Amino acid sequence: MARLPAVFPPSAVLAIALVVVAHDARAEDLNDYPTSARADYVFGCMKANGETQEILQKCSCSIDVIASIIPYDGYVTAETILSMSQVTGPVGSEFRSTEQAKLALQEFRRAQAEAEIRCF
Repeated sequence: MARLPAVFPPSAVLAIALVVVAHDARAEDLNDYPTSARADYVFGCMKANGETQEILQKCSCSIDVIASIIPYDGYVTAETILSMSQVTGPVGSEFRSTEQAKLALQEFRRAQAEAEIRCF
């Protein structure tokens, strides 16, 4: 019985399978922000920048860029820190002064800056 030649060597098939799986994982990771969180960001962005169709597109782009840089958990952490750091007294101080809070805000601000460059 004659053996058919392999179109792809087994290592190539494995490599292709890994790329497909990695691609699917990245697409899922990029879409881990709930629609309500994206909408809330866009509404706030539009309030700050104007309520036009052009700004809607730019703000939508902005949250997409942020979502591609930091996972949703990081976004929630940064939003919580920003909100709680406005509280006066020792509670607010904890959110303003800890190293973990500073790092989370630094990562969030870096993502916002990248979104600003790409979208606005």
